[in-house]
Amino acid sequence: MAGLNVSIAFLLSIVAICEAARRVSKRLLPLGVYHGLVRELVSSLQMCACYLELRMLMEFGPWGGGFGPDVTLTLLFLLYVAHGVSFDGASANPTVSLQEFLLMDSSLGATAVKLLAQFAGVEAAGILTAHYWSWELTDFHLIQNLMAQDCSSSLHTSLPHGTFVEGLGSFFFHLVGLKFQHSHPLYRVPVLAGTVTALVYTAGPLTGAFFNPSLASTATSSCSGSLLREYIQVYCLGPLAGMLAALLLYQGHIPRLFQRNLLYSQRSKFHTPKGKAASGLRREAAASQAPEQSDGC
Repeated sequence: MAGLNVSIAFLLSIVAICEAARRVSKRLLPLGVYHGLVRELVSSLQMCACYLELRMLMEFGPWGGGFGPDVTLTLLFLLYVAHGVSFDGASANPTVSLQEFLLMDSSLGATAVKLLAQFAGVEAAGILTAHYWSWELTDFHLIQNLMAQDCSSSLHTSLPHGTFVEGLGSFFFHLVGLKFQHSHPLYRVPVLAGTVTALVYTAGPLTGAFFNPSLASTATSSCSGSLLREYIQVYCLGPLAGMLAALLLYQGHIPRLFQRNLLYSQRSKFHTPKGKAASGLRREAAASQAPEQSDGC
């Protein structure tokens, strides 16, 4: 269990350091630079570094550490709670940023900057984590370094099936996010964390359960079994299609593309009963006739 304790200390350190970086940069930098660039970059680094360490525990823990999926899934849930509390509004997910653009909550330029910051953050996290593993503080890190050159693809099914799985997971993730987007963080954060944990438990053995193109890029690009076509189709187009389907189902339309609601009628929330409407019309008619009668007199 000593290796697990070292990994937990690393995860806590990453969250604490990134939170300190966010607070300092928010105080020193212009808010536009912080919100559009630094916040996304630091949050993406935090998410990716934690994911890479947790993925290593998921792979080697059952036979090298004596702990099963219950431990790693609990850590995953707690990490996503920490992410939800500390991200300060950042998404660290390109499909979420594109969703904000389609909802007209973000401009094209701001969205492009967020996407660049997210991919830069995960690349920085990959470099940082690889340097940390090179210290070989635990047997897990030693095994990870030995197997780093021979790692296999995260896709353990066919391309169409993998695309469907990633798309379906992204669909549920975005649908839950849209449903609870205006809820209090006390409810929204654990619900999203529970959703991600359930999706990873279900889809992890098939595709790795990323639902995040930037996160998938750093976790799959270094493996010899990964192909560019596989990454684009499964880990980019799949989550993008799932996000579009969730947005269309929730909104009935995509504001950036078209305004017509394809699924829900635009009826007023307030309906006047027919009896009251008729009596109101009669009163209006009587009121309009009263001045005419007085003029005649």
